[in-house]
Amino acid sequence: MIDHYGRIIDYLRISVTDLCNLRCIYCMPEEGVKKLRHGDILSVEEIEEIAAAAAALGIVKIRLTGGEPLIRGGILDIVRRVAHTPGIREVAMTTNATLLPRFARKLKDAGLTRVNISVDTMDPERYREITRGGEIEDVMRGIRAAVDVGLTPIKLNAVLMGGINEENIRPLIKMTEDADFRVRFIEVMPIGECSDWNKERFVSIEKVLDEEPALRYSGTDGVSKLYRKDGSKGSVGLISPISNHFCPACNKVRVTSDGMLKPCLHSAEEIPLRGLHGEVLIAAIRNGILNKPLKHELSRDGSESRRGMNAIGG
Repeated sequence: MIDHYGRIIDYLRISVTDLCNLRCIYCMPEEGVKKLRHGDILSVEEIEEIAAAAAALGIVKIRLTGGEPLIRGGILDIVRRVAHTPGIREVAMTTNATLLPRFARKLKDAGLTRVNISVDTMDPERYREITRGGEIEDVMRGIRAAVDVGLTPIKLNAVLMGGINEENIRPLIKMTEDADFRVRFIEVMPIGECSDWNKERFVSIEKVLDEEPALRYSGTDGVSKLYRKDGSKGSVGLISPISNHFCPACNKVRVTSDGMLKPCLHSAEEIPLRGLHGEVLIAAIRNGILNKPLKHELSRDGSESRRGMNAIGG
């Protein structure tokens, strides 16, 4: 489907939970979030119905997000139903990978295409600090499990935070040397938990090029500018929502775990989808896509969104 600004919108992110088994400092409160009642989040059947309605409008790719989607009850059934929706060509997932050793094979068999894995540092102690207790070895086991079953190509997402993980840029880039990992550095956004962070935490993505001058520009991949080191099998992507926003290339809309369509991550606009069916549901999604704003108004001063990332879906 084409929005009012001529962008082809063919990608939907559906959050299946706002809960997580980690407490990343830029995403989750240290004490966690209040658990929604079971009836307050989208059911498996509602997710399937939204996927079908979106596919009728030209959505071909769906990403399941959280929170951490692998803690959602019925996640394999969700993957299976979405993957078998006519018109959907790719079903991906964003995960912290800690539960992938248990789920990777079952996810692949259910129809999952590939995974994006959130990992902001390779340093065990720093990873523990950022996630408030996570273990990097759990992530590495998850990455190996994803590779073993073919949930590839794997993108490794790292949120760049000034004074927190800047010194960990090179070890992440090193992951691309011997394997086809797509390491993507993302500027931290002033939303949710980090909306009131000190401005020194917000570092331009150009910091990556300063740290590793051997990187050479090689093109684009959606919202990422791609770079490679000579001889590397993988690539490095730079995503700059603040310093050089990519809104003209945005092709996605989102649905929160409680059933609200968000045409733009940083907009306050939310369109309720729960309780809608058939042509009424399709019309609501169509209107959301048509009214997707030209660009967000995000700056270092904050997002217009009333929710944090865990409640929207990463």
